[in-house]
Amino acid sequence: MPLLPASTDYTHRDFDALRARLVALTKSVFPDWSDFDVASFGNVLLEMHAFIGDVLGFYQDNLARESRLSTATQRRNVIALARMLGYRLHGAQAATAEVELRLAQPPAAPVIFPAGIVVRTQEVTEAVRFQLLSSVTIPAGANPPRVLAVAEHSKTHTQLFDARGLADFEAHLDFAPYLDGSARVSTAQGAFTEVDTFLNSRVPDAHFLVSVDQGDRATVRFGNGVNGLPPAGTVAVVYKTGGGAAGNVDAGRLVVVEGSFRDAHGHAVQVSVHNPAPASGGADRQTVASAKLLAPESLRALTRTVSREDFEINARRLPGVARALMLTSNEDASIGENAGILYVVPQGGGVPTPALKAQVLRQVTEVYPCTLTFQVAVQEPVYRRVDVSARLFLRQGASAQDVASRVRQALAAYFRVSEPDGTPNPRIDFGFNLKDAQGFPAGEVAWSDVFNVIRDVPEVRKLGDARMDLALNGLPADVKLTVRELPVLGSVTLQDGDTGGML
Repeated sequence: MPLLPASTDYTHRDFDALRARLVALTKSVFPDWSDFDVASFGNVLLEMHAFIGDVLGFYQDNLARESRLSTATQRRNVIALARMLGYRLHGAQAATAEVELRLAQPPAAPVIFPAGIVVRTQEVTEAVRFQLLSSVTIPAGANPPRVLAVAEHSKTHTQLFDARGLADFEAHLDFAPYLDGSARVSTAQGAFTEVDTFLNSRVPDAHFLVSVDQGDRATVRFGNGVNGLPPAGTVAVVYKTGGGAAGNVDAGRLVVVEGSFRDAHGHAVQVSVHNPAPASGGADRQTVASAKLLAPESLRALTRTVSREDFEINARRLPGVARALMLTSNEDASIGENAGILYVVPQGGGVPTPALKAQVLRQVTEVYPCTLTFQVAVQEPVYRRVDVSARLFLRQGASAQDVASRVRQALAAYFRVSEPDGTPNPRIDFGFNLKDAQGFPAGEVAWSDVFNVIRDVPEVRKLGDARMDLALNGLPADVKLTVRELPVLGSVTLQDGDTGGML
């Protein structure tokens, strides 16, 4: 018969709980031992066992938590668990910008700007650096003496390795953060091609794969002689690092070109640079929260794009895509048969770039191919603007300017496309995805939800009681959405209920 009743509370395993159970167990065996508060040798042993149990419980809890994708918190574990599902977390994406290089006067001979030249913002310590992706030339006598080039928020590196024909050879790249898909590998055997897995690689196939760790450092792996060709001799790996949302600089910020330049005759020339349009396409690496959401979804669309949901899932796999909605004639009678429209919302909202729309189209027609006869059109989202006007009363002593700023921030957070961790904002969605009790689309922006957002802002005492004291698009009512509309915050007009002045 046990001395103590069995404990089924598996969360009650900290030091205090374990010590209490050990004390109870000790009392059941040694009833004369009653002083458990003195620094005796027996109490030292008892508390030492409780401490060891606490540490072991901590490790057990962490092992259990980190062994499941839904509860894992460490990035390296999420990477490993997602890989078991055939899903790979994407790294940072590099922004690109069109830059104009201009000479002070027409050159007497051609001026060549080779690929890799750095153009940057004006800051000295934390400048945002771009590099030219290809060489450009200003011809002799050109007037105006200028040329357009494409620059990328990245830096190119080259590393050499001695492979010696070893099977399963690994090359660890020194610089981070690695830009996905940027590695170019060559040996005396020729160029190698990147693949996702060696399962389909045969003995003579010159293949390599890249794995990226939690610190965005990449390792290039080669075949073992059965699945993939082992490299021989010197292996040259050219790759890029950089990327991130910080590269989405505004127009006119790339104003410094590093280095000195000469024309073909060796005469020095004076060069200036600027970017006429903002840089675009930069995105931070995928967050753990986003991966935990998208990795299980990827199992529904493993290699092809068939159902309506497959189009949305495969579109969201791309970095830079926050939301996607696929509509066919089943959901919208205005769409023709055997065709569909895929609405894509980029990270941060706004309008997707032509490059992003082209990536999405390739994703659902080539990478994960759909039916050959099915016609897909990738379009920008249809935004439904929601203008908010409110009359509110402030708490005594509150700063009107601070309260107005907090209200606008709260409304912006309510209507934002994505949460800070990269997951979709659950409070808003396309009208099609908002269902009624019977499962039919019933998209709307609820007046009461906006009321609660404003009311819950600190220092807001209350909203006015009159019918028009809170209006959405000029009416004290919900804003109805069509199936393809996504709500976005418009203007915010705030009035101080005590003074009547505008905030």
